[in-house]
Amino acid sequence: MPSQQPAAGRPAGPAASWPQQVQRLAQPGGPAAAADEGTVTPWRPPVEDPFLAAVRAQTAARPAGLGRRLLARLIDTAVLGALLSAAAVPLGVRTADHIDAKIENAELTGETVTVWLLDATTAGYLGMFLAALLLLGAVYEVLPTARWGRTLGKRLCGVRVMGIESHENPSFAESLRRWLVYSLLGLLVVGVVNVLWCFVDRPWRQCWHDKAARTFVASGG
Repeated sequence: MPSQQPAAGRPAGPAASWPQQVQRLAQPGGPAAAADEGTVTPWRPPVEDPFLAAVRAQTAARPAGLGRRLLARLIDTAVLGALLSAAAVPLGVRTADHIDAKIENAELTGETVTVWLLDATTAGYLGMFLAALLLLGAVYEVLPTARWGRTLGKRLCGVRVMGIESHENPSFAESLRRWLVYSLLGLLVVGVVNVLWCFVDRPWRQCWHDKAARTFVASGG
């Protein structure tokens, strides 16, 4: 009986195992060398274009829900208030002691005199409080917003700050402007109106500090 010969172009011997095929593909020549040996190139899933993925992610950004935004702001206010109280309480005690001393000195004169609450000393304490507010705001609000687009409260609530045009994290200058406008409006006792403005604003649900920085608060990210 004539002996059976291996088919032309196919090496004799058992078929290569999957690890062997992978090893051959990794060798110089890659798929071409594997094809010469008669192996089948394994299927590889198509890789999505990263640029198209970035564009799709940007266009999919939508304003976050107002409830989550309000909760995030309450969390940030509570955390920042706790940090600020460490500086505000000692300054408040010193201010009260200074004013009491001025009132006692006025009473000792036996005359009717005007006691000014704002003088060089109390103005200095006020300046120190504002400096502490600016410093803590920069550390807690500005830097995280510029770096990650979110503060602790926003991270817990699943929202983030994005630029209107770029749909990316705002720059440091934009984050600083956003925080300064928010703080200034809060000190002028119109901060509540600023925060509630997003309920009537369309289409990006911006507060006044968002309009000043050209940002909006998006969901997810």
